[in-house]
Amino acid sequence: MRFFLYLCICFLPISLNAQVQIAGKITDNRGKPLAGASISLKDTYDGATTDSLGNFSFTSTEKGDHILEVTLIGYSTYTKSIILNKNITLSIQLKELITELNAITLTAGAFEASDKKKGAVLSALDIVTTASAEGDITGALKSLPGTQQVGEEGGLFVRGGTATESKIYIDGNLVNNFFYSSIPGIASRGRFNPFLFKGTIFSSGGYSALYGQALSSALILETTDLPDKTQASLGFSVIGLNSGIQKLAKNKKSSWGITYNFSHLGLAFAVIKQKQDYFKTPVYHEGDANFRIKTKNGGMIKYFGYWSTGKLGFRTHDIDSATLNDAFRLQDLNSYQNFTWKMNAGNGWKITPGISFSTDKQNISNELQDKNDIPQSFTNPAGYDFKNFQVHTHNYYGQARILIEKKLKGMNSLRWGSDYFITHENVNYSALDSTSFEQAIHEKLYAAFAETDFYLSPRLALKVGSRAEHSALLKKWNWAPRFSLAYRLKNNSQASFAYGIFYQTPESQYLPATPGIGYAQATHYILQYQRTTTGKTFRTEVFYKKYNHLYKTAATPFQTSYADNNMGSGYAQGVELFWRDKTTIKNLDYWISYSYLDTKRNFLNFPYSMQPNFAANHTASFIVKKFFLPWKTGLNLSYNFASGRPYYHLKYDYNQQKNIIEDAGTTIPYHNMGLAVNYLPNLGKSNKKAFVVWVLSVSNVLGQNQVFTYKYGNINNNKEAVGPTSKRFVFIGCFLSFGVDRTEDAINNHL
Repeated sequence: MRFFLYLCICFLPISLNAQVQIAGKITDNRGKPLAGASISLKDTYDGATTDSLGNFSFTSTEKGDHILEVTLIGYSTYTKSIILNKNITLSIQLKELITELNAITLTAGAFEASDKKKGAVLSALDIVTTASAEGDITGALKSLPGTQQVGEEGGLFVRGGTATESKIYIDGNLVNNFFYSSIPGIASRGRFNPFLFKGTIFSSGGYSALYGQALSSALILETTDLPDKTQASLGFSVIGLNSGIQKLAKNKKSSWGITYNFSHLGLAFAVIKQKQDYFKTPVYHEGDANFRIKTKNGGMIKYFGYWSTGKLGFRTHDIDSATLNDAFRLQDLNSYQNFTWKMNAGNGWKITPGISFSTDKQNISNELQDKNDIPQSFTNPAGYDFKNFQVHTHNYYGQARILIEKKLKGMNSLRWGSDYFITHENVNYSALDSTSFEQAIHEKLYAAFAETDFYLSPRLALKVGSRAEHSALLKKWNWAPRFSLAYRLKNNSQASFAYGIFYQTPESQYLPATPGIGYAQATHYILQYQRTTTGKTFRTEVFYKKYNHLYKTAATPFQTSYADNNMGSGYAQGVELFWRDKTTIKNLDYWISYSYLDTKRNFLNFPYSMQPNFAANHTASFIVKKFFLPWKTGLNLSYNFASGRPYYHLKYDYNQQKNIIEDAGTTIPYHNMGLAVNYLPNLGKSNKKAFVVWVLSVSNVLGQNQVFTYKYGNINNNKEAVGPTSKRFVFIGCFLSFGVDRTEDAINNHL
């Protein structure tokens, strides 16, 4: 025993001297200490974990060459060859991994609505639950900064741009007739059901090179994929009926669906008096169909088809006469077909070909009538001869598209592809005095594009793209570079910058144009700051948009205009604010938006550069949503404001050989408070066979006077305010869904 103790005492120093100490500090690439990093010698049990200051220390009895490995979730694994013959002190930097969870988002100029995307400002359901939206996608977007409250005309007016400067895409394909046919003095709504789409990107400027032919903005809609389960829906309201079904296959790899909607406004107009005297009540039949097929490797085939037909007729008093009325009639037929196939080719490759085709037929007429509804004919004084007319249009639009994507290392990616657009528009016009003309517009536009995302670090991201187009009508090319940059700051915030050049050909209403005319052009500069925390989002943008080569028009003998040259110009600049808060006040969700816009342009028939009549200097919105669980009721309130807009009476002076302003002014400010109440009678009941929602919606609750603009007579220069068709509108409806319980959606998203 004594001998054994002697040996232990003799060899103890040797054992102690055989241990090697490995110590050091782990930081990120900014020098910030990293706690919880794991350090080990590969193929041994020796190692340690960093403390709150990033320090570590451990000993090992190993000798010779070894591999030191450092791991930490969210960072690249670090390895280093070391020789264990003496104590080692290390200073190690870990490189942060770029993933979808921590990657910075390129958001300058864009609002995203999605239930899944981390950069989303609104959820998909927010699009349809804003009280002032009245179930219209574009109506909801008017609660965001950058948009204008233009009540007399349909479409999106964004940052000083006209409605024609905003384009709308479904699954990457252009939609030429997103809105219902235009009606004099009445803003048209979007045709498509908001529940068809799972994601929405509204770019108020600086949008991707994947899209073109829009000087101001792009609205990009993505249709839903396979439903979670088979479901059906049924709805009835004061304006009509609707029903639909989405059938999921047993193998959950395919689905099909159809919906039908019938609208008849007779009951609503009987209760709510309209300014127009409807002798033909608006009636619409609409339907859509879809199928989805999941292919191998996660690919997806999508088809979406839509059709609608409608009729209406109404009388309004003729502005040039105290005894005559204008009887307006409209009958239209519209269809849209969209097919895409997203293929995962492996090794990071994705290929998405797509085609779309749409038709639009309209029969429009206007007839002068006396107080007894008897048609009247006048050719004197001059101007009355054009008030009896008929217009027949038959338009076809087609697009073929291919998008190729390659996922590179990390989050980096490359996208390129091409578009081919075909447009055939035919117009037949005839007036009382036998004046008539036929016009056919044929356009073929080819585009090629490329774009790449570079994540230079988890804090810095870059998007660079370019788009080239050739118009057969103009016989010219354009080239549009685009660029955006985002940098992550502290406290969950980031700064972004976007730049881009955008081109657009003349609208068909101004064709055929003078030979040799070119593209209209807009150059965007956008600077953004955004901070996002749990339940809260704040963002502000400063933008400047320079217009060049805008179209100037000249009049034809048929009281129409054509693009005479593109020597017009203009600018738009401003500041925008957005704040959303879901957490400060318990069970209350609200957002506030504000825009300041300074814009002038010299285009169309403007005599010089001036503020356009669709642009207000100040716009603001306040949206608040609250669900009262004990009452099974959701309350949505919206308030929209816009400062007065300018209005002008422009008339051609033959002596001066130019347009002059005979009258001008500013409208009263716009105020609109909307209210929506949703009641869920089956909430809390077990074994529910149907999810039921009763909806009550009221526009302009306070009944405030609204003047959108003024119109003028052609003969007597009479002046008349243009406003809403009724003081307010009340909607009452009931919606049922079978197969899917949307109770949580209703509560959490304020359906």
